[in-house]
Amino acid sequence: MLFVTGGAGFIGSNFVLSTLAASDEPIVNLDKLTYAGNLRNLDSLQGDTRHVFMHGDIADRALVKQALERHRPRAIVHFAAESHVDRSIVGPADFIDTNIVGTWSLLEEARTYWSSLEGELRSRFRFLQVSTDEVYGSLAPSDPAFRETTAYAPNSPYAASKAAADHLVRAYHHTYGLPTLTSNCSNNYGPYQFPEKLIPLILRNALAGDPLPVYGDGLQVRDWLYVLDHCEAVRRILEQGRPGETYNIGGGSEKKNIDVVKTLCAILDDKHKKKAGSYASQIQFVKDRPGHDRRYAIDDSKLRAELGWKPKETFETGLRKTVHWYLDHSSWVDEVTSGAYRKWVETNYARRGAA
Repeated sequence: MLFVTGGAGFIGSNFVLSTLAASDEPIVNLDKLTYAGNLRNLDSLQGDTRHVFMHGDIADRALVKQALERHRPRAIVHFAAESHVDRSIVGPADFIDTNIVGTWSLLEEARTYWSSLEGELRSRFRFLQVSTDEVYGSLAPSDPAFRETTAYAPNSPYAASKAAADHLVRAYHHTYGLPTLTSNCSNNYGPYQFPEKLIPLILRNALAGDPLPVYGDGLQVRDWLYVLDHCEAVRRILEQGRPGETYNIGGGSEKKNIDVVKTLCAILDDKHKKKAGSYASQIQFVKDRPGHDRRYAIDDSKLRAELGWKPKETFETGLRKTVHWYLDHSSWVDEVTSGAYRKWVETNYARRGAA
């Protein structure tokens, strides 16, 4: 039995679906179902007794305690988080509550539960913290990629909240002996990603005929990781990782934001032609995000060397799969882009205006 938090969100739901596709081990899935959590992501699991969904908050310690005692999982895989940088700039409180206080609450209940275990159940138990490369800060063009030993230097409320959570996880291992693992991944993309993030936002706006907003000069660099490759890495770390260790997960695909947008436009030009012209004509540069990190890059050689993982998808193959998924699931996009979503997008980009 696995206990997964945030399993109705983008990465969490992909993890739940892909794990159950490869194994019969049951999963208890705890999700608060905030704006980015969507049970529709898990429609294919309706009636599947291997999947037990719980609607709740990781900060509800009584609920978490009850779930752990009842289901007795061998591991906790912690995806639940507020994760959008722009939202953290506008309203950081939710990020402090969920990413820091929520993770502390979960660690406390995990420690109590683990302490009650005996024998093999105790020795096999793991707590896996799924984190981000944004905790490392920003790189100059010639700087070496982030390694697990890179000092933390978060530059947004989101990144700072995840850094704090990572430090708590490390402290619970060194202070209490809790067998923890931490993964720090690069930018994910793929099915079920909420359309506030770059790739699904550009796809939605392109198809709707709306402007394609690009922050600043568009030359910010990110490493891109296909979500199912990320999920496979998480499973590998869970099964083979050494307690107390951190593992970086990257896609080996550093791309400028503007190049990502132009590549998406080119794929759409080929797969979903406009009546006239190219989707690239909709690109609009807008005022840059405050404190926008210039470059992220991941060195995941430790994960590859120690655990034998490497991504199956290139950026090109993963991006085409992603475009096809969104084209085939327009009803999903329509459902999640509610009035509240549209209000957020309009507010966020209207206050930046054209650059």
